[in-house]
Amino acid sequence: MALPTRDAAWGLLTEYTQKPGLLRHAQAVEAAMRAYAPRFDGDVEAWGLAGLLHDLDYERWPDPADHPRRGAEILRGHGYPEDIVYAILTHAGYLGLPRRTAMDKALFAVDELTGLISATAMVMPGRSLPAVSLASVMKKWRSKEFAKGVSREDIEAGAGDLGVPLEEHVQFVLSAMQGVAGALGLDGTAG
Repeated sequence: MALPTRDAAWGLLTEYTQKPGLLRHAQAVEAAMRAYAPRFDGDVEAWGLAGLLHDLDYERWPDPADHPRRGAEILRGHGYPEDIVYAILTHAGYLGLPRRTAMDKALFAVDELTGLISATAMVMPGRSLPAVSLASVMKKWRSKEFAKGVSREDIEAGAGDLGVPLEEHVQFVLSAMQGVAGALGLDGTAG
């Protein structure tokens, strides 16, 4: 079966998700996943879809009893490949599923990190992702009061499982997100 198109995936995502912040997060994770795919000989389109759709169900069903299980059911119902569905399930550490493939590991590794990078950009003049540097992200990393909801432990564990040194991982994801700064509303044109 052919992989669903990105447009079809976006349509499905927006059927279940309307909050702009969640849509931007999906795009940030998608960008990081698309960037990482070639590094691990992965399918760029499949990895991108896993990133885009990983929180498909979160707006409607944020409770851990439901998320991301509901999303997995929806994706299976739409014929998404099991490797994408499984990667999405493994990004929720509380499910305790082993992350077996590079796609599984990458999705877990980039999810929380995109939040920290976005939060860092939002405190820059003009909300500018292009103005964010590795040093600025790492400074915010050390401030436990900054973006308290972002699990530094998950980011470290994810980078380790992926086999990428933490600072290299942060820089890689930052660069991927800078490539889509306009879509994320963080291109420096705000206020």
